[in-house]
Amino acid sequence: MSLSKEVIIEAKNLGVVYKSKHNIDDYKSLMIDYLGRKESDNKAKSKPIWPLKDVNFKAYKGEILGIVGSNGSGKTTLCKVLTGILSPDEGNVTVKGKVSALFSYGIGRNRTLSGRENVYLNGLMIGISKEDIDKAIDDIHEFSGLGDFFDQPMKKYSSGMRARLGFSVAAHLDPEILILDEALNTGDQAFSKKAAEKMKELVGRAKMVIIVTHSHRFARRHCDRVIWLEKGKIQEVGDPDTVISLYEKTVPRAKRRVTKRLQLKNIDTEMRDNVAIDLKNVGINFKLRKDHHWALKNLSFTINEGEVIGLIGRNGAGKTTLCKVITQILKPDEGEITVNGQTTALLNYGTGFNRQLSGTDNVYLNGMLLGIPKDVVERNLKNIAEFAGLEKAMDRSIKRYSSGMRARLGFSIAAALEPDIFIIDEALSTGDMSFQQKASEKIQDMMEEAKAVIIVSHSMNFVEKVCTRVIWLDNGEIVMDGKAEEVVASYREKASEDRARKRRVN
Repeated sequence: MSLSKEVIIEAKNLGVVYKSKHNIDDYKSLMIDYLGRKESDNKAKSKPIWPLKDVNFKAYKGEILGIVGSNGSGKTTLCKVLTGILSPDEGNVTVKGKVSALFSYGIGRNRTLSGRENVYLNGLMIGISKEDIDKAIDDIHEFSGLGDFFDQPMKKYSSGMRARLGFSVAAHLDPEILILDEALNTGDQAFSKKAAEKMKELVGRAKMVIIVTHSHRFARRHCDRVIWLEKGKIQEVGDPDTVISLYEKTVPRAKRRVTKRLQLKNIDTEMRDNVAIDLKNVGINFKLRKDHHWALKNLSFTINEGEVIGLIGRNGAGKTTLCKVITQILKPDEGEITVNGQTTALLNYGTGFNRQLSGTDNVYLNGMLLGIPKDVVERNLKNIAEFAGLEKAMDRSIKRYSSGMRARLGFSIAAALEPDIFIIDEALSTGDMSFQQKASEKIQDMMEEAKAVIIVSHSMNFVEKVCTRVIWLDNGEIVMDGKAEEVVASYREKASEDRARKRRVN
């Protein structure tokens, strides 16, 4: 990178500190304390925490800059400083241009409003005039690929649908500097490809794009340079292949016990005849305007105890709707479902996190919501914090957590409750490499206790590694159901054919 290129962002000795008693205004925390929770060590709260320290870098016009690092390394905090949400406590940062930022699922805060209404709400909140949104709304609708769902309440959206809409809004409102913090991790392969092309188009007429991601493959393919952050400090800046390779060498691998392997599909798992879940001709119908949309149609399959099931398919294929049927959040309009056992579902970050409460308080809150006795939650609290790797962050409010930290805590809460059937809907999409290793081994342990696990993911590598069987959904129907490697291979082949067909049409 030539030094003669125009500098768009420059950070000098940047530092951010969270000081003592930052949760003092969280009245709900005080209420839970009053109800009987033991107070945390006040000395631990008084120790200042530096999510960023001595950060120095330059970002140049026309580049796509990636930011990688483990969960809690300071990536989201850095993005908030660049957007002006946070002011640095040390050093300074210069940003030449208007910043548009998409933080995780940063659109759709009002779940009762439609996608269209949320576009206007979010646009107005970041200072875009209604006239400019009017000009862009049709392009946003078309690019998102949401069809009639665009005018439906966002509570009906899957995580992938929210990600697609959020990116479409951010990319079509003419940003000078676009920051995407974990925003594309739940997008399907086709949309990720489409988004990458859009970002390259953006840097042609805008100034630059910054991407925070745990997808090293995406960063290697599409970023011009990469910053590796760890414990609030920059470790390396430079060529994506070089920087990411250095980072990957530092990632601790999960301990492999002699009698186990991390790859569950290679384990001789005892498949029992006991049925965990049985669906017969299940259908779910959503009314869209004057028409009806079958989110699920004629679904029939059986899951036995001892199986790890992967659910794959493009955004809007019906995966999240199916999870909601299994957890009885939704009742089928047709057919019937039998679930034998207690089900715990981690739907995106759907563990009921309250942003104003601390991590510890949210553990108690979720325990109460799931009907778990307080003493059981208390016994598990230390193990949950240790597994999530958040021992030092449990007294911080959730609003201070990055998306990856929330994902780790959510998985750890749900897994610690030892459900009969455990559903993970995109919840690990923002987990770093190290935590995905731990989560894989944890799922393996759960299988040895005869529990069924259902995993929804767009990460085909993760699905192949973890699942014993895969169900591929499209338009609410089963396309293929079988061995993980066979179904994933067919899915990848179909995605490749679709991309080739689109290139020929264009």
